[in-house]
Amino acid sequence: MPRKPFVPGAALVVAAALAAGLTACTGGSGSDGEEGDAKSGGTSTSSQAAEPGRYQTLPEACGLPARSSLRGMLPGDGQQLSRDEAKKIYDGQPDITYDTDRRVGCRWTRETTAGTRHLSLDIQRVVSYDAAVSDDSKAQGIYDTKALDAKIPSGGNGSPSPVDPSPSATKDTSKDKTEDKDKDKGTGTGTGTTTNSSTDKKEKAPSGSPSGSSAPATDPSADPSAGLSDSTAPRVLDDLGDAAFLNDKLVTADSGVHRDVTVVFRTSNVIVTLTYDQWSTDKTMLPESQELQDKARSLAGELSESLSE
Repeated sequence: MPRKPFVPGAALVVAAALAAGLTACTGGSGSDGEEGDAKSGGTSTSSQAAEPGRYQTLPEACGLPARSSLRGMLPGDGQQLSRDEAKKIYDGQPDITYDTDRRVGCRWTRETTAGTRHLSLDIQRVVSYDAAVSDDSKAQGIYDTKALDAKIPSGGNGSPSPVDPSPSATKDTSKDKTEDKDKDKGTGTGTGTTTNSSTDKKEKAPSGSPSGSSAPATDPSADPSAGLSDSTAPRVLDDLGDAAFLNDKLVTADSGVHRDVTVVFRTSNVIVTLTYDQWSTDKTMLPESQELQDKARSLAGELSESLSE
C-alpha cells in the first residue's frame, strides 16, 4: 500500500496551534508575575532613598589647626626652638589610613622639662549603605555609642542617658535605654551615676584642686573626674556642631600623672574626635583641667568652622 505523501503545511498548522496554546498558558501566569513586579517596583519608587551626608571628602588633618592654636596648646619652657624643631612639632604626624576620603588623623607632641603634651585629631566620614538610613543618622548612631562608652551624663540635644558602667551594659542597646530612663531620676550632676554614689565619690575625692596643690589619688579608676567642678565635669556641649560632648579624666598610675581631655562632635556625616592631654613629671602636681578644656574647646570650634566652609 503506498504511503501518503508528507504535507509540510500541515506540520506548520500543528506547530502554530501548539505555540498558541503555550502563549495562552504563559500569558495567564504572566499576569500574576506582572502584579508582583508592580508591587516591588511601586515599593522602590514610593520610598525615597535617604539623603547623603554633606561631606563627600575629608581635608588634610595636619593642616586644619592654625599654627597659633598649636603654639598655644603645645607651649614650651622658654627655650627657643630651631626652625627644624618647630617644623617637626607643629607640622604634626599624619595617621596612616587606607582611605583618606573616609578617615584622616594627625598627632602633635611637645616635650618640656615640666612634662609632655599630646594633641591628636581623628576625623571620620560616615557613609550609610542602607538606603533607608541617611549618612547623618548613621553618624549620629556612632556618636551616641561614643558618648555611651564615655558615660557622659544626659543633657542637651543628641546626648544619651547615663548607663550601667558594667561591660555588659553596652552590649544590649534596648536594655540600656530602659535602664537609662530608670537612672535619670537619681543621676548626680556631672558624674553619670546615682546620687548616693556621686555623694560617696565627692567625700572620697582628694582635697587637691586641678591647680596641682596636692598629691594625686592612688587609685585612678576610683573617680577619674575627681576634683572637677560642675563647669569642668564631663558633659554635653550644646554650642558645637550638631552634637558634641567633652570628657575629662585624671590618671595617676605608676607610669605618670596625666589629664586627658577629649572633645567629640558631629557635623552632618563627619565625626571629629579631639584628644588633648598633659603629662606631669612631678606627681604631686595635677595638670589643670580648666586650661586644657578651654584650649580643647577652642580648637574644636575652630575645626567646626573650617569644616563648614
